[in-house]
Amino acid sequence: MQPTLEDQERHLLVKVIDRILYKLDELVRPYVHKILVVIEPLLIDEDYYARVEGREIIANLAKAAGLAQMIAAMRPDIDNIDEYVRNTTARAFSVVASALGIPALLPFLKAVCMSKKSWQASIKIVQQIAILMGCAVLPHLKSMVDIIRHGLQDENQKVKTITALSLAALAEAASPYGIESFDDVLEPLWRGIRSLRGKVLASFLKCIGHIIPLMDAEHAFYYTREVMIVLKREFNTPDEEMKKIVLKVVKQCVDTEGVEAQYIKDEILPEYFKAFWNRRMALDRRNYRALVETTVSLADKVGCSAIVGRVVEDLKDESEPYRRMVMETIEKVVTNLGSSDIDARLEETLFDGILYAFQEQVGEDAHVMLNGFGTVVNSLGKRAANYLPQVCGTIKWRLNNKSAKIRQQAADLIARIAPVMKACEQEQLLGHLGVVLYEYLGEEYPEVLGSILGALKSIVNVIGMTKMTPPIKELLPRLTPVLKNRHEKVQENCIDLVGRIADRGASFVPAREWMRICFELLDMLKAHKKAIRRATVNTFGYIAKAIGPQVQERQNRVCTTVAIAIVAETCAPFTVLPALMNEYRTPELNVQNGVLKALSFMFEYIGEMGK
Repeated sequence: MQPTLEDQERHLLVKVIDRILYKLDELVRPYVHKILVVIEPLLIDEDYYARVEGREIIANLAKAAGLAQMIAAMRPDIDNIDEYVRNTTARAFSVVASALGIPALLPFLKAVCMSKKSWQASIKIVQQIAILMGCAVLPHLKSMVDIIRHGLQDENQKVKTITALSLAALAEAASPYGIESFDDVLEPLWRGIRSLRGKVLASFLKCIGHIIPLMDAEHAFYYTREVMIVLKREFNTPDEEMKKIVLKVVKQCVDTEGVEAQYIKDEILPEYFKAFWNRRMALDRRNYRALVETTVSLADKVGCSAIVGRVVEDLKDESEPYRRMVMETIEKVVTNLGSSDIDARLEETLFDGILYAFQEQVGEDAHVMLNGFGTVVNSLGKRAANYLPQVCGTIKWRLNNKSAKIRQQAADLIARIAPVMKACEQEQLLGHLGVVLYEYLGEEYPEVLGSILGALKSIVNVIGMTKMTPPIKELLPRLTPVLKNRHEKVQENCIDLVGRIADRGASFVPAREWMRICFELLDMLKAHKKAIRRATVNTFGYIAKAIGPQVQERQNRVCTTVAIAIVAETCAPFTVLPALMNEYRTPELNVQNGVLKALSFMFEYIGEMGK
């Protein structure tokens, strides 16, 4: 098991050890320690599958050698000077516990706890058991808490930290049950958060954050108020780790029943926004995530406008990552709570900010702005009517931009807001956008062309076939050459659009044009992407319905077979059978074979209809 081994070689070696264990069974006992030394490092490997393999082998080893032998082999390693060895051994013990059951290991843990020299190890083992086994710790929760609780009063800071983290892992695994098991540790935790600082305080806070959600509403509110004093003091900490923990604890407290909205508005929000909503938080990915999630939780309690009103001005901030964070928060809050409590003044500021953020954006991560814009417009519905002409002006201007990314984004935005424009009775604007997009069908970048087709599709969807500008009979012939484009996004959107027209407006286009499109589509039935194949099948069906069955002899057999089956399904089998039987009369083996295959596939495809 040298570090130089390739992943594949290591995998094979591990499999061999596994088979040997299976064959040897209890004969493996003399070699337990040697096997563990080799396998334990796998438990902390960065590759998930390596960790799973390591667990599997240790579990099988435990079942083969038995608990006594495992403990005898691993006991010395608990006291090893090297922390790396102690950590891997604790992980191995947790695997043994999951293989042989927690009750089997509890007496050993209690005994280790009594020993002056190595009782810290038992704390680590309990933590690993909680992480590995989840809610399976519930029946033994009380005894596990009792085993490790005296670690909270230890004079060694490191021991305090690991004890608090182990209790946090137990509370997280037991959630939402088991608060009675933690009664004895509440007092030391409370004393701890008042007197401690730094890393130890962070671990104590993390532990309390996991215990509060287990409480009933009344107690939870009382403890939240108490812990909030410490949390508010730590809002301004320069330590990144501490920030993450504080945010997580605030989120856990706020999510708990019994914490009142008024209390949050008065006590938490002012300082929370002052301390956390700044540009630095937007630059670190993990902080960014935690801040957005916590703010969304606060909004769930205090309502949409209380939060949006505080951050809306920041949509015009100079820093783009910060604007993106504000946009993502607003999008999530509006998705969860709707926009009914946003008043006219806030609505105006919000739209102004969104438009600014959308126009000023230059970074790669475009979908946050798009989603945010789409969500807010869709949520406001008819209230957005006054702002739509301005939005469309921006879109038209950006469709002409020299950067492909910006053009693509503008087209994507049309697709998002078309339904709202219909609801606001802005059909004239929609028709105008349709003509503009039609003129851009010569776009050279496939990504942008795909988005333009998507936007056209959404306009056709909401405006209907008869009112569509440009008229369908002009639009469709322009789409036929686009079908030859080999880019997946273009293919999928183009086929979808053609299918929509075939479904609802086939009569605007002559049958010959549809036949030409059918031949273009035949090749698509063997596209790599399933979505394209599915779109093609549906479109074929619509066209067949529109023009009736006209089966033609083709070289491309498999696809024709599929096409015939689709036509049979949409136009009833009897329309296709005469043509097929007619082909069968051709005295050539290939043709006859093809017809038989087509028949068998057709009946398989149409299923019940064949009866």
